Amino acid sequence: MESLYLLIKGCITNDYKSQKLFYEHYYGFALKTVFRYIYQYEKATDVVNDSFVKIFNNLPKFNLSKDSLDTEKILMGWMKRILINTAIDELRRGQSAPEICELPGYIWEENDRTQNSDQKVLYKELICEIKRLPQSYRTVFNLFVIDGFSHNEIAGMLGISEGTSKSALAKAKAQLKKFISKRFTEINHGATVRQ
Repeated sequence: MESLYLLIKGCITNDYKSQKLFYEHYYGFALKTVFRYIYQYEKATDVVNDSFVKIFNNLPKFNLSKDSLDTEKILMGWMKRILINTAIDELRRGQSAPEICELPGYIWEENDRTQNSDQKVLYKELICEIKRLPQSYRTVFNLFVIDGFSHNEIAGMLGISEGTSKSALAKAKAQLKKFISKRFTEINHGATVRQ
């Protein structure tokens, strides 16, 4: 915990080595967070870099406690809010045509040590299906289900009504349920054929 405290302190004083270490350590987390909203890899990396500029500029405002065991969790939650808001700002500016692409493999490996290979494959497939949702459904789904925002908060972030948020979530869930049902039917059929 002491090392994270010192790393953040170094970033606050604009120490290049500290900022580089911080950036490299949290880059995978940041890219995975942004990639749920911005589905173009190059655009997502731009948003991540813009977010890190905001993070470094606002780190002096981060409530840093040397004694807190939860400093990293609190820091990541704080960073996630900046990442999501920066991604939403980019979506508001308007996206070009949809481009479904994959993140580099090393990004999936970071922080996923607890998942077995089948879980990782299903997670990647589910993320790809979420990306196929219309942008409005995808954004609400990510904000509500994955990032834990309430419909009231989502409405405020996106400038929509709570009812619109709830409707978009219901439609997103219905489309994803069809995918999951189809996927499990395929898996079960494949297991039956092999027997």
